[in-house]
Amino acid sequence: MTDTIFTKIINREIPADIVYEDDLCLAFRDVNPQAPVHLLIIPKEPIATINDIKPEQREVVGHLFMTAGNIARDMGFDEDGYRAVMNCNAAAGQTVYHIHLHLLAGKQLGWPPYTDKMKV
Repeated sequence: MTDTIFTKIINREIPADIVYEDDLCLAFRDVNPQAPVHLLIIPKEPIATINDIKPEQREVVGHLFMTAGNIARDMGFDEDGYRAVMNCNAAAGQTVYHIHLHLLAGKQLGWPPYTDKMKV
C-alpha cells in the first residue's frame, strides 16, 4: 500500500489536530467537519479498506470502536449520542484508502435516503 495522507499524519510529516493517540491508533479532527464534533480514528497499521481487514487485524479494528466510545465519554457526548461510521470504497464515499472511523456528534444527525444507484 502506498503512503496516504493518514500515513503522513501518523509519521508527523503533515500537521493534524490530534486529540488522542496510543500504540494502535490516532484520532484527530477532520479538516472538513460534517458535525460540531467530527473526528477521524485511524489505525497506525495501514489497511486500505474494510475488505482488506485480515483475521489477525480484528483486535486493532475493535480497538478503533472502543477508542471512539472512550473519546465520546471523555468529551462528554456519550449520553447524548454520536455516530461512528466507516466507509468502504468510492461508492460509499471513501476517499482515503486507509481505513478510518468517523466519529460525529454535537448535533441531531439524520440519515441520508437511499439513492437509485444503491439497490438494497
